[in-house]
Amino acid sequence: MPMTLTHRSLVLMRTRTCVALILCAAPAVRAQQLDVVDATIASTHAALKKGTLTCRALVQAHLDRIAAYDKQGPALNAVQTVNPRALALADSLDAVQRAKQPLGVLHCVPVLLKDQVETRDMPTTYGSALFATFTPNRDATIVTRLRAAGAIIIAKTTMGEFAGRYVGSGSGIVRNAYDPTKNPSGSSSGTGSGVAASFGLVGIGEDTGGSIRGPAAVSSLVGLRPTLPLVSRFGMLPANPTQDTMGPMTRTVMDAALLLDVIAGYDANDPITAYAVGNIPRSYASGLRADGLKGARVAVLRPARDSVVRDTAVGFRQVRAVMDSAITQLRALGATVIDSVSLPRRDAAGFVGNDFETEQATDAYFRDHPNAPVRTLKEILLSGKVNPWRARTMVAAVGKTTNDPGYLRVLQSREAMRVAVLQLMADQRLDAIIYATYDHPPTVIAADVLTNPRPVDAYGRGDNRGLSPSLGFPALTVPAGFTPDGLPVGLEFLGRPFSEALLVNYAFSFEQATHHRRPPSTTPSLVGKR
Repeated sequence: MPMTLTHRSLVLMRTRTCVALILCAAPAVRAQQLDVVDATIASTHAALKKGTLTCRALVQAHLDRIAAYDKQGPALNAVQTVNPRALALADSLDAVQRAKQPLGVLHCVPVLLKDQVETRDMPTTYGSALFATFTPNRDATIVTRLRAAGAIIIAKTTMGEFAGRYVGSGSGIVRNAYDPTKNPSGSSSGTGSGVAASFGLVGIGEDTGGSIRGPAAVSSLVGLRPTLPLVSRFGMLPANPTQDTMGPMTRTVMDAALLLDVIAGYDANDPITAYAVGNIPRSYASGLRADGLKGARVAVLRPARDSVVRDTAVGFRQVRAVMDSAITQLRALGATVIDSVSLPRRDAAGFVGNDFETEQATDAYFRDHPNAPVRTLKEILLSGKVNPWRARTMVAAVGKTTNDPGYLRVLQSREAMRVAVLQLMADQRLDAIIYATYDHPPTVIAADVLTNPRPVDAYGRGDNRGLSPSLGFPALTVPAGFTPDGLPVGLEFLGRPFSEALLVNYAFSFEQATHHRRPPSTTPSLVGKR
């Protein structure tokens, strides 16, 4: 099936941003001299333009960090497959630079891609041993767009098996870069830990119920779940198509905006993206302002939406202290903050109760892949190879369809919650709703997560991520600070449909004033160590 590339990111590539990034020839730079910890797209492009960096050196520096920290040291296990052609691709981009040809807006940007997304030149495992050697015969639309913009998929990242949690039969246990004994959230776990540890410059995650924002929040990253129709899902294994989407996971808001500029837009292979036509600005990145919160009106969503979390819990109090400080900072930046508002808990039924779409969507997806080793949800589960923890949750979807009466209740619940949120925002004249992505720090990884279908590790404690997927509205998490134990806390902004430009502006303003992010101590710089 042909890919549709007539969207605004290609226009951006041929206009002002491309012209600004026409780089001069650069001498070779030894990777050992290059410190890529917390590098950004802008700082990287500045070095390329100055001639103090080559694309090969940049890619090699990231490969060196993967070799040093992914399977040894803290053993984050964030990488599933390193792209064997990464250095060759870097050389080709250096040749383009030397020829002084126009360069893409993501020229030589090493991207970490969740292994739920198809690449025709690397295996796509979905975190499962069943698909360890499966290589699709096509690229996902998002991959085509990234490559057209000059990016290099440096590696496919580990993930919770079939997009659930942080362990899998094909990927093992993914670990939190800030404390490898703690869980990294899921299911875009490897992208989160990998971007935090500077295994790549930026990353792409997938979010059905929080899988971009959870790993981003606990990894001190920016994570954006876009409005459902904004980014094409063609070439991505679905879980629940009315909730599935992909988005940026980055160390800065600007980098998230630059990524979104490239990946957003209509794709005929995913017709729902037609809703985005007319709802996308010329650029998400060009409108960012340090005073972007001035005049904003936001409300704090309380109480905690996870009833398991008690106000007296130590972890809850630690996160609450960070959030209270963030609220003070928002006000200092010119925002009006209403503290607090509440919503009914109907969103749980709209998300957690939705396993009616899964089997139909999975089977339809694999019908397009005649070379897949297994091609139905039943075959996947009957193989006996799926991680027991994940298999227990997946089996609940077997035999269910969107024709079941229960699915109508899911849709009704979602619509009721959409009305409730929009009414609250209208009544209170809100631009956004804010809350902690998690009201509790990540918990210790249980010793038996690879073998026990019910491991006692309190995974997902304090989870507030479910509101955005049940609504289909955008949400963005940005670093808000750290607990006394050094664990990151994420501040999340939820907005109306297609309000991404507003959300990234708010997050940028907060980020520029606070600079809360700091790299994990478990993966220090390699410069001078060899």
